[in-house]
Formats: sequence, structure tokens, C-alpha cells
Amino acid sequence: MRGFFKQSRIVVGVLVAAFSVAAMPTLAEDQPPAKDTIFTRKVVMGEIDMNMDEIETMLAPEGKLLLSDAEEHAEVISTLLMAFPHLFPPSTNQWREGAERDPATDTFANPAIWSNFSDFYKRASEASKIAWNASRAKKPDEFRTQIKELRSRCNACHALNLKME
Repeated sequence: MRGFFKQSRIVVGVLVAAFSVAAMPTLAEDQPPAKDTIFTRKVVMGEIDMNMDEIETMLAPEGKLLLSDAEEHAEVISTLLMAFPHLFPPSTNQWREGAERDPATDTFANPAIWSNFSDFYKRASEASKIAWNASRAKKPDEFRTQIKELRSRCNACHALNLKME
């Protein structure tokens, strides 16, 4: 009799688990709409750009470098770049040649990002580290060198991964 109850509990446990899994939303249903994620990554990219503009204004010949302020901007950029690749789930690979695009919610990301995501991830991680190093610079020249390298990395990534018609 004990064997029967033990088997019954196992069967009931399996059935409860099966019904629980069947009732769970699928992964696709559990994710935000792709257009919301694309919009979010554009907001993040805008924030990175705004912080770079602040730094580059300070570094301009007529600018005034306040190292502590500039380092704060670099730290924000570093943090955002760590998060940035995670805003490129496969569902947001929606580039269509010749399609009309909403600048806010449609992607301009090159589909190659998803076929070589590890390269994209590596580029973002490296840029994040450069921004982090800039945020910890002890001297203005050291900061300038790091930001010059960061700008170069950003431009190279955009040239490779930003799809314009």
C-alpha cells in the first residue's frame, strides 16, 4: 500500500508540475514588446550621447575641464554601456530594407549584430571599461586620452552596426 501512495504522490506531483508549466506564459509572452525594448535602448543611447557631449564640451579648446564632473559623466557612460547589449534580444532584430521607420520605436541596428552578438557584446564591454578607466583618471591628460579612445570605439561600433539607407 505504501508503494501505491508513493507512486500516487509522484504522479500527482508530475501532473501539478505539468499543469503549472502549461499555465505559465511562454518566453515570448513574458517579454516586453520589441518596439518598447528598441525605444528603451534609444533612450539609453541618448543618455550615453548626452554624457559624451558634456565631456567633449569640457574638453573643447574653449571648454573648462572640471575633472570630478567629467569623471561622473564617464562613470554613467560606463554603467550604461554594461547594460546596453542586453537591450538587443533577438526579437528586436527587425531591420527591413526600404521599410518606413518610426525613429522612436523602429530599429536602425544592423542585423549583423545578432549573427555576431559576441563581437557586439565584447565591443560594448571594452568601451565600458575605457569609460570606467576615464572615470578613475587622476590627471586631465589621462582622462583626455581615455575619452579620445572611447570616442574612437563608439564611432567604430556605429560604423559597423548602425544601419542607414
